[in-house]
Amino acid sequence: MSGNIQWFPGHMAKARVKIQEKLKFVDIIYEILDARLPISSRNPMLDKILQQKPRLLLINKSDLGDRVQLKKWCVSFKEQGYNSLIINAKFNTNVKKIISESKIVLKEKLKRDEARGLKSRAIRAMIIGIPNVGKSTLMNRLVGQKKAQVGNKPGVTKGQQWIRLNSDLELLDTPGILWPNFENEEVGKKLALTGAIKDQLLHADDVALFGLAFFVNHFPKRVMERYSLTESDLSLSTVDLLLLILQKRGFKDDYERASQMIIQEIRAGKLGPYTLDLLEEV
Repeated sequence: MSGNIQWFPGHMAKARVKIQEKLKFVDIIYEILDARLPISSRNPMLDKILQQKPRLLLINKSDLGDRVQLKKWCVSFKEQGYNSLIINAKFNTNVKKIISESKIVLKEKLKRDEARGLKSRAIRAMIIGIPNVGKSTLMNRLVGQKKAQVGNKPGVTKGQQWIRLNSDLELLDTPGILWPNFENEEVGKKLALTGAIKDQLLHADDVALFGLAFFVNHFPKRVMERYSLTESDLSLSTVDLLLLILQKRGFKDDYERASQMIIQEIRAGKLGPYTLDLLEEV
């Protein structure tokens, strides 16, 4: 495959323009990140688009991420000047803390408004994130009912909508934005492994081998237990190891099916929680 993956649907280009137009109407940005990809799931264009707008990083899908790594990332983000909160929109973990964290981020603005005698109003927030990171799920959890369309495929949310949560918060949902290309091939594989980009963009075997290599290097015991392997089996090349797993699962010579199985099991957390973006390596 080539080093660059070209994928920039028209609705994402339009979303970028709309976001810039709506910035003046919002107080804070909720940037949602994938707990498995705290850096790779961040859009490198956002800093330029959002400029100095206050931002709260919401690290979603915490059940799938490595807790030790996530704590390290929270410290790192704080050092970079960003408040962050580890959440799980699907299971409502820490979602109720978002408003209080928002007030911390907006502390100085709220003080200025009070000093000017402005009447307090709901915080206006914009939700931003790459596709399939859980934006609509979070919105539905905050609102308490399914007003935002939810799907398990990248690019489900196409339009923009304001939703009033209560007297404390109003939300503007936006389509996910993905950068025009990935100059780093490894980032593309990480996004593909977690389902952030369409499966057709990369060969399944490349993605499966990448994921398998990661777990062999960092969580060898999990691989051994999941696929009934021995320690000596892990010394095989990643290709030979995949072929061995294929045989043990009775797939005969169906290499494609074995690759898809590895990908789906990693995505579903069958090999345990993981964070592909390791702070010490990044």
